[in-house]
Amino acid sequence: QVQLVESGGGLVQAGGSLRLSCAASGSTYTYALAWFRQAPGKERELVATISRIHNTYYADSVKGRFTISRDNAKNTVDLHLSSLKPEDTAVYYCAAAARGWLTTENYNTWGQGTQVTVSS
Repeated sequence: QVQLVESGGGLVQAGGSLRLSCAASGSTYTYALAWFRQAPGKERELVATISRIHNTYYADSVKGRFTISRDNAKNTVDLHLSSLKPEDTAVYYCAAAARGWLTTENYNTWGQGTQVTVSS
């Protein structure tokens, strides 16, 4: 099972951009990868997923603003966040699933999270 470590969070003004990166300890080739987020007082929610063959899915709230990508050679998955809004403030987690890339319950390997704060 891979281990995941996120980086790249921080404080940004509304309208700005950030790139989050997640590095895996082992090969991610056979895994679906995703980014989730959890805002204070709210449940964790799916932000974006990318399958082994690079199909992508985005939550409606981020579609057109966020881009997920993966590099299997480097065992990384990135999330580029643009046109950021205060409501994007959350802890962002990367996750891996051995199967079923669109089923959130299949994501059972998690990073420790990285904070993204968007000021208005």
